[in-house]
Amino acid sequence: MTIEEAQQTVDTWIQTTGIRYFNELTNMAMLTEEVGEVARIIARQYGEQSFKESDKDKVLADELADVLFVVICLANQTGVNLTEALQSNLKKKTLRDTERHRNNEKLKDI
Repeated sequence: MTIEEAQQTVDTWIQTTGIRYFNELTNMAMLTEEVGEVARIIARQYGEQSFKESDKDKVLADELADVLFVVICLANQTGVNLTEALQSNLKKKTLRDTERHRNNEKLKDI
């Protein structure tokens, strides 16, 4: 699925199953909540925190997909073409960071 197809698929789902988009502020709050759930899994799976019984059924891929879904919702309702936005962002990062990371002493030992 391309990003464009994902935006269309989410829009179709919202219109048929979700009834309508939540407003932008609600979606921003939901995005924050979903990112927190990703952080919780990362802290337990890759960090030093132990899993609670209630965390054991959480799947990182599913939580990342929740984040992506809400990002796509926000893009759709604000008129952002994520394909164009990502291409533009990668161009910006390439121009800005071409030498920056190569010259970063903290990355030399990797």
